[in-house]
Parts: sequence; C-alpha cells; structure tokens
Amino acid sequence: MVESKYPQLPIKRQCELLCLNRSTYYYKSQKDESFNIQLMNLIDEEYTRHPFYGVRRMKVMLERKGCKVNHKRIRRLSKKMGIDAIYPKPRLTKPSSEHRKYPYLLRDLRVDRPAS
Repeated sequence: MVESKYPQLPIKRQCELLCLNRSTYYYKSQKDESFNIQLMNLIDEEYTRHPFYGVRRMKVMLERKGCKVNHKRIRRLSKKMGIDAIYPKPRLTKPSSEHRKYPYLLRDLRVDRPAS
C-alpha cells in the first residue's frame, strides 16, 4: 500500500485512512489468463479462415476442437481483440447526395377523368 516514510503504520490503519477494506489489500486474483490466451489464438485462427463466423458458430467450432466454452466468453474475447463477423450491416441502400431529386408534378393537379 503506502511504502516509505511510515513503516511502523500498520496495514489496518493504512486501510482505514484510504477507506478500503483489508480484504481488498490482501486480495489475489484467481483468473487463469493462459486459457483465455489459448482461446484467443484459436478464435483468431478460425477468424482468419472464416471471417463471417459469428459467436455462435465460433462456439460450435471450439466445442468440436474440445474446448468447453461459454458464448459470453467468446463474445468478450472477440470484442477485446476487435473481431467482428462480416455480414451486411443495416442502412446499406442510402441514396447518394449527387443524385437529383425530381419534383412530383401531379401534386396540385386534380385527376377526375382518364387522359385521352
């Protein structure tokens, strides 16, 4: 925590001064990052072969290779790597600003008989 000037100050008092629980000071993470790195390598390999695979297909592919993994973990790791499946995004048919918009010529014309 706070090293240097006051080595005689106990951990309990240091935690009180910083408004922290002592359990926060002693906490050691239980995460296994090696498995995440292995999964990220597998996801990257498959993404380079099939960039159109989404999270669901990626989950099936990893299960076939023997990795029991949740779709939420795959989504989180893919987002961390910046990987997104290639698929048609919405609003692809937006008109160009260069195209001319023609006026509707029959707007104020009353049509009550067929033209001859």
